[in-house]
Amino acid sequence: MKVGFVSLGCSKNLIDTEVAIGKFKEHKFEIINDPKEAEIIVVNTCGFIESAKQEAIDTILEMANYKNNGKCKYLIAMGCLVQRYYDDLQKLLPEVDLFIKIDEYKNMWEQISEMIDKKTIHQNEKKEAKNKENISQIPMFKEKEYLQRTISTGKNYAYLKIGEGCSNMCTYCAIPYIRGLFVSRPIEDILEEANNLAKQGIKELIIIAQDTTKYGIDIYKEPKLAELLKELCKIDGIHWIRFLYAYPEGISDELIQVVKNEEKIAKYFDIPIQHISDELLKKMNRKTSKKDIEKLISKIRKEIPNVTLRTSLIVGFPGETEEQFEELYKFVQKTEFDKLGVFEYSKEEGTPAAKMPNQVHHMTKKSRYNKIMKLQQEISRKKMQAKVGTSQEVLIENKSFDNKFFIGRTKLDVPDIDGVVYLRNNKTFKINTFTMCNIIDFKDYDLIGE
Repeated sequence: MKVGFVSLGCSKNLIDTEVAIGKFKEHKFEIINDPKEAEIIVVNTCGFIESAKQEAIDTILEMANYKNNGKCKYLIAMGCLVQRYYDDLQKLLPEVDLFIKIDEYKNMWEQISEMIDKKTIHQNEKKEAKNKENISQIPMFKEKEYLQRTISTGKNYAYLKIGEGCSNMCTYCAIPYIRGLFVSRPIEDILEEANNLAKQGIKELIIIAQDTTKYGIDIYKEPKLAELLKELCKIDGIHWIRFLYAYPEGISDELIQVVKNEEKIAKYFDIPIQHISDELLKKMNRKTSKKDIEKLISKIRKEIPNVTLRTSLIVGFPGETEEQFEELYKFVQKTEFDKLGVFEYSKEEGTPAAKMPNQVHHMTKKSRYNKIMKLQQEISRKKMQAKVGTSQEVLIENKSFDNKFFIGRTKLDVPDIDGVVYLRNNKTFKINTFTMCNIIDFKDYDLIGE
């Protein structure tokens, strides 16, 4: 049978999709991209914020149309939305033949086999909702299944998941209720998968978890991210390594030194601080303070002068005053992050913040979002201008539609998040290879090189 996939949400979700594709291929199913021709359609959903939930439901309904206007016989929904709203979705979406919760991934194929064998087609037994006051670790895919995943990002890079879930319990975040508490993968299993990716020709590893700095604490009783990175650097064939989502309180002196001294590791820290007001950080249940954040940024920039710093912020958190927002604005203005993302606070049911008083009006949130983004555009333009005249190593990844340019990334750019480099078509260039170039100009968030 022919199977089509739609993967929504973050890169961690994408890895789950790739593992699921690998399971279908292992059982001799054909993977295709055209939903009209697919006999089975699998939608891996996101349920993080309101807009993601709506996108997931809209996508499921869109794919359900192919039961009437295509060849689809079975529609499967999996992922975060299913984990969070399992019972509700069964009532809401009778078009779906099988819902697979995250804590059922270990038995995924048994459920799919039963569905195809018509033993159960949308006859899932109702299960008691998880007690949100008693969050536990959720068992995930078996380690061998990560080795069988089908990489969907091409030959240039692949995500490498080192842990699941999150134990930080930030008051605005539903991740622990969806994916459970943080659980690390054994270091030997991660290295085995990384070696396997290198043998497939992958040039860049992007290390991910909800909080990568928590890696190892649950199974080794101490942080092991720095040690893991050093081991990954020993793998032949891997040219670049980067890690994302490093919470500020977990960035140790040892980790900074590993980034500084290991040539393969991108001089890039993605540090989600969310806010700078001590009062709001406490209400968010963040484990850091304004003083700690400022000290950390100063230390990183002193140790690694050419470092790229990225952060993410939340505006409009319950009770955020105009004074607290101005404190955040002035901090962004002073710090001049190289890259910055802003989210308007999303009220997620079941989280402590959803019950907090003084919820901020949506127009106020939008106004604050726009003000920070306008400031960051000015900062970004200044940062981009400083790169003109520099020499950069670029990984060639694609061509422009008109075939006039090759498109690549520098070591300081994360795929699909940061900018790209445009290089005028040169017949000596090849996709998935590296070249040195001089940066001669820029446009918005992208560089132009030769």
